[in-house]
Amino acid sequence: MKIAIGMKIQDKAFGGGNQFGKYLSTYLIQSGHQVCFDLCEPDIDIVLMTDPRSHLSSVSFGAIEIMRYVSGVNSKAILIQRINECDERKGTMFVNKQLSLANSIMDHTVYVATWLVDLFKKQGLVFTQNFSIIKNGADPSVFTYEQKKIDETRKIKLVTHHWSSNKMKGWDVYSTIDKMLDEQTFSSRFEFHYIGNAPKDIFIRNIIVHKPSVGVELATLLKQCDIYISASINEPAGMHHIEGALCGLPILYRNSGALPEYCEGFGVEFNGPNDIYLAIDRLVKDYDVYVNRLKEYKNTSDVMCASYLNLFERLIKNRDEILQKRVKNKFGLIEKYKMFFFRLFEM
Repeated sequence: MKIAIGMKIQDKAFGGGNQFGKYLSTYLIQSGHQVCFDLCEPDIDIVLMTDPRSHLSSVSFGAIEIMRYVSGVNSKAILIQRINECDERKGTMFVNKQLSLANSIMDHTVYVATWLVDLFKKQGLVFTQNFSIIKNGADPSVFTYEQKKIDETRKIKLVTHHWSSNKMKGWDVYSTIDKMLDEQTFSSRFEFHYIGNAPKDIFIRNIIVHKPSVGVELATLLKQCDIYISASINEPAGMHHIEGALCGLPILYRNSGALPEYCEGFGVEFNGPNDIYLAIDRLVKDYDVYVNRLKEYKNTSDVMCASYLNLFERLIKNRDEILQKRVKNKFGLIEKYKMFFFRLFEM
């Protein structure tokens, strides 16, 4: 198969989406398939759109480029949209509608969490009836499990990491912990490490901030800590907490977005700044229980990539049926594309 992935892969720390692109492209190539990151080839079998907004620096092609390709170059390509985004996670506007609009020309949709499916349903947004849920996964050969132990002879190290400096990544909670560290009774027991880009307008007193890291360097930093925390609001999935969990760190996770879907059973849930201290205390008391459970944590890049390859193979096997459904569409492809452009410029 020849698969086009609509991403510009970065060789530096650049967020979880970039890691996904690296994992999937490497896996597909190692499995004997061809991968490209543009629509220059005339015989692409699978077109995977990871974001319809082609103006973004991380996106190599979006919905408009795909429409031009299918209508003018290769009408037999199977079109898949991966959705790992929403307005709710960063307080943006119109992203959900753009995702839905771009989805109108897709043959299949992959969501990274059930939470996203339910979110769009509640908003009355229309997506393909044919969809899959494929969870994110990180590299288990880099983020390797270690049997963690805590004791009274040293401080317990909390850690989180985010590429984005957006405050909705959990800074209401992280700032609360920063203030808690002003108290000697808390700071004598705990440290808090932040790896990544912090908001420039937040004054940090006690959090130990590290530069953005990726791969082995990131895994080394994580393994030096004891407890992972994600306070991200409306997180569609993320990769950060997965990397922490694979390193054997029990998770403090916010009851928001897809975090419970990924983290339940592997740590302690909390709601926000008001109950974070109680959650930390509870996790410390049951620490060994969660460390042992993390031996069975399954969200790896191997599982994720195998699921994508299985999906691609199944869709190619049913290509004739999929193409026939396109033709039977009551608007027809050309009319559908025209409607897409009309609605796009209305936004």
